[in-house]
Amino acid sequence: MFLFFGALLGFVSVAFGAFAAHGLNDVASDASLNSLAVAIKYNQINAVVISAIGLAQIANPKIMNMSLLNWSASLFIIGTGLFSFSVYLSVVFESPGLTSLMPFGGMMIIAAWLLTAYVGFAIARDQNE
Repeated sequence: MFLFFGALLGFVSVAFGAFAAHGLNDVASDASLNSLAVAIKYNQINAVVISAIGLAQIANPKIMNMSLLNWSASLFIIGTGLFSFSVYLSVVFESPGLTSLMPFGGMMIIAAWLLTAYVGFAIARDQNE
């Protein structure tokens, strides 16, 4: 399921990037376009990571027995949704209040990266024993 969500988020990032470049460039402020660029970049990076976890799950189903990796992928998905989509919606609907969700999404993304790093460390440690 992680591969599905990673691919879906990748699609959204490209589609929204195209919409921002061609549909919002003349309408949105420079500050809004800069915020969109950051949101799109984070969305794309996280989509690749989520897809990689999904591919690892397919290649080696035992790896997903590691509950922390499941948590990491889930936090990436939810965090990306809160972070990037709050920016997308705030610019499209001209409602800056929606960006109040960004910090929560950002914290989830940070936690996801830390969990992923810990899983990588744990795997390396176990292989060296």
